[in-house]
Amino acid sequence: MTTSPSAPIVLILGARGRLGLAATRAFAQAGWQVRAQVRPGATGPAVPGVQWMAAAPGDTPTLAAQAQGAQVVVHALNPAYTHKAWREGAPSLMDAAIEVTRALGATLMLPGSVYNYGHAMPPVLREDTPQAAMDFKGRLRIGLEQRLQAATRDGDMRAVVLRAGDFFGSGAGNWLDQAIAKDLARGRVTWPGPLDVGRPWAYLPDLARSLVRVAEERHRLQAFDTLHFAGQQVTAQQWVDVLAAVAAEQRWVPDASKVRVDRLPWPLLRIAGMVMPTYAALADVRYLWSTPHRLDNTRLAALIGAEPHTPFEQAVRRALHDLGLLAPVRPQAALA
Repeated sequence: MTTSPSAPIVLILGARGRLGLAATRAFAQAGWQVRAQVRPGATGPAVPGVQWMAAAPGDTPTLAAQAQGAQVVVHALNPAYTHKAWREGAPSLMDAAIEVTRALGATLMLPGSVYNYGHAMPPVLREDTPQAAMDFKGRLRIGLEQRLQAATRDGDMRAVVLRAGDFFGSGAGNWLDQAIAKDLARGRVTWPGPLDVGRPWAYLPDLARSLVRVAEERHRLQAFDTLHFAGQQVTAQQWVDVLAAVAAEQRWVPDASKVRVDRLPWPLLRIAGMVMPTYAALADVRYLWSTPHRLDNTRLAALIGAEPHTPFEQAVRRALHDLGLLAPVRPQAALA
């Protein structure tokens, strides 16, 4: 798509991450001029309508100059997945995003999570559901959103949180490739909780298109607002059924019924977390896998219409393809 010089401008912070790159592509496909921030020395793929900008997240003068005229900023920056990295890095990254958004007089868009609700979360999560998390990650997320809300009070910027479930699709670095389907080619699926629990998942291309739609309707929102993205509301068994079908098609197992479902060894993860902080951070969210919950997207649908939604099986297959986990199907004769 050719981008018009008069098209709106968006600044994507962290544009080489999974969500950042999905958002970069979605805004460009929708006709926006995209200013895509990456860290110094990095670059990105050639995408029509996208200008890659190598600058540190906290280099506000450079970012504001190169993204001059941007009406929207997408905060897709994330620290490493450890307690220390989040405690030290997440607030500073939020401050950097706020600073450049204020300099541009723009609207800051933040992908939120369900961590805010904690162990006692109700089955249905709405924008006004009390955020009562007591664990480290949940309290930190609550604090970041409060920091963002406070930044909008003087009228120099606006902000919207689009809350979603666990991400999948658009590359590696999530539960799908690191645990669930890691051993799929050996006929095994690893699941962190009961198979009958339903919970929300966010297929990143759908979430990215929703960010675009919200950006286009941002004038209808309050100075600080929160919306919920329902995404893929599925059980573990639905995941297993699709993954088993793929394994059978790929001839990794004789038929789908031969796929073995292992449970994630949480106690071992806790022990490993004593020396590997990433595992400790993962163990903190164990409750999400055994607590049924869904995100009510009534307000989002009223704003943008029906959510962008890829059918679940198609989304899973695309995600596996993006991970390079789908091998070419061998001819039947080769199985003899």
